[in-house]
Amino acid sequence: MQPQENVEQFGYRQELRRRIGLTDLVFYGLIFMVPIAPFAIFGHVYSISKGMPALTYAIGMVALLFTASSYTQMVKAFPLSGSVYNYAGRGIAAPVGFMTGWAVLLDYILAPGLLYLVASIAMNASIPAIPVGVWLVFFVVVNTVINLRGIRMTISLTKALITIELIVLGLFLAAGFWALLQGKGHGFSFAPLFNPDTFSWPVVFGAVSVAVLSFLGFDGISMLVEEAKGGSAQVGRAMRLALILAGALFIVQVWVAALLVPDPAGLLAHGDPGGTAFFDTAEVAGGSWLAHVTSTATAVSWGLADTMVAQVAVSRLLYAMARDRQLPSFLAKVSVKHSVPTNATLFVATLSIVLGLWMSTREDGVDLLSSLINMGALIAFIVLHVSVITHYVIRRKSTDFLRHLVVPLIGMAILIFVVINANILAQRVGLIWLAVGAVVLLVLYAMGRRPTPSGFAAAEEHR
Repeated sequence: MQPQENVEQFGYRQELRRRIGLTDLVFYGLIFMVPIAPFAIFGHVYSISKGMPALTYAIGMVALLFTASSYTQMVKAFPLSGSVYNYAGRGIAAPVGFMTGWAVLLDYILAPGLLYLVASIAMNASIPAIPVGVWLVFFVVVNTVINLRGIRMTISLTKALITIELIVLGLFLAAGFWALLQGKGHGFSFAPLFNPDTFSWPVVFGAVSVAVLSFLGFDGISMLVEEAKGGSAQVGRAMRLALILAGALFIVQVWVAALLVPDPAGLLAHGDPGGTAFFDTAEVAGGSWLAHVTSTATAVSWGLADTMVAQVAVSRLLYAMARDRQLPSFLAKVSVKHSVPTNATLFVATLSIVLGLWMSTREDGVDLLSSLINMGALIAFIVLHVSVITHYVIRRKSTDFLRHLVVPLIGMAILIFVVINANILAQRVGLIWLAVGAVVLLVLYAMGRRPTPSGFAAAEEHR
């Protein structure tokens, strides 16, 4: 391990073991994003993008590649768990780091609850005899037991699950292409990528604000920098690879699905309140068996695979903030035997059960959680770009203007446009969440626990 990758210089002990390779990191990012993620939200994206889901996902991928570039620069400067919390706190100022960590918590803490809820509803639809709440508790318990056993077990199981997802996706694409060749659907066209009759930037970026949900998770790779064998360089490569691979898979599958939508006019006019639009296209492509396979795969991927890695990511963020005394210290406890943040993992599991059961009683539970999640991540990504400019250009007087100024500015501009065109409810909740974070920050100051990352002064001297 290279000296600059040693966390001791930042005032911490190396408590997490470096066991994860490049392939493992890419798999982790892919499983977090879920290769078949568009299955669950295809109808909504198709509707609000006016029939251009492929363009929506393409823009989302490009936008987040700029964000991945900024992640690469900041993880190189601060190879620590905690992701944007550490990057903003050390790259700009400690209070900004707290607020950024608070913003991304909105995404990370709520995401497992949403994933468990969607999967439980899907499984209840397949097996009505078992209530949604029972499925939800089952998924949470299974994932928590696996994650408490250590990161290697989590990575091994996610590899198996992602293989199954890719097989299901392959079946859909093969059946879809064959169906198009047989004259089913609407024939091949570029309309899903660009339709001049319905195109407008506000429409597309409004759709991107929803589609970005499928990409959230690539940033979770940075949470594992203290456990990566190759440190920050390996994490940066893994983030780019995972984004490109996932983006390509997303674009192809929604393009094919868009060409097979049985009632395009109805979907555009009324949306997809039941969340079955993709499964309807699968039935057109291969029959009822394919619709059943794709719906079951969606439930399992969201309920086990994606939630498993989501729980890992949020537990690392809680661990990082707790060891800096910005959250209760019990969340910083690490298992000596398995080298995982035990209490943070159990806390996420408990919160997911409570949140999931509560939202399962609301008719708008899934839509409400979905609206809340994206905004926190988008705000954190914007601050990430600011961190790169502040740390490298302003503080270190970097002359690498492409990576340290131009790329962050472009990435920031795209994300700001996405936020402006996002759902109004999501915008309001994001502002309310930030206001609550500001109150918490003031309380910390009043208690004499002002945000100051451990070893901050020593790290500054080192650089």
